[in-house]
Formats: sequence, C-alpha cells, structure tokens
Amino acid sequence: MSGEKDLQKLLKSMKPQHNTGDYVFCTIKNTGDFDLNSIEMFFREEEGGTLILKKEAADQYNLEYSVVMSWITLTVHSSLEAVGLTAAFSKALSDNGISCNVVAAYFHDHIFVNKNDTEKAMEVLNQLSE
Repeated sequence: MSGEKDLQKLLKSMKPQHNTGDYVFCTIKNTGDFDLNSIEMFFREEEGGTLILKKEAADQYNLEYSVVMSWITLTVHSSLEAVGLTAAFSKALSDNGISCNVVAAYFHDHIFVNKNDTEKAMEVLNQLSE
C-alpha cells in the first residue's frame, strides 16, 4: 500500500478537504505533560519541538502562536516517493498569493493556510484538479 506516484493521477484525484477548526503552530523545549490526543503533529528540530494543534488546545496550554490556520487534506493516497505534487499545488497557491505550510504524512498531504485564505485556497486546489 505505497500510494499513487503518477502526478497527473494525483492532481486529478487529490480532492481537497477542509478540516474544521482553527489550527496553530507552536514551539516547545520539551514534551512535558502534553496529551497526545490534543496534538495533530509533533516534529523535533534542533531548536525545539514543533506542535500543530487546535487553537483551543494551544490556549489551554498557554502556548504562543503567530497565525491561525486552516487545515486542508488532499484525500488522495499519495506515495512518499511521488514527484511534483507538492511543487504543483504550492505553485498554484503561491501564484494566488497564498502561503502554505505542508506536512506529508504516510497516506496524505496536509496543507495549512492562513485562516483568511481558506476559501480561496480551496478554489485554487479544486481548479488545479480539474
């Protein structure tokens, strides 16, 4: 179950889905007593850990964040070895003035955009798959 590699098939079947909620990126020095069920993603970097979590959870933990984001999932099962998908959708978003932060997980690509850009980002992604 390695996922799709063909770029044209990926683009035609990516079916972006907006996940409800407001999400934020935060940084922490240690994992402490965080409830893993409240964390969407954790990635360890040399400077500290990055958390992606709902804004409400970040507020409960008194974590700082700079921007509130929306989470869009490309529902196609893309291969970790697929070439060009990230470049294609990030260029389309960039051409429309939309910044994106991308997380590639095992099954899907996940795109975080400024909450104010959600509707336009969904339009751009849907047009890209037509």
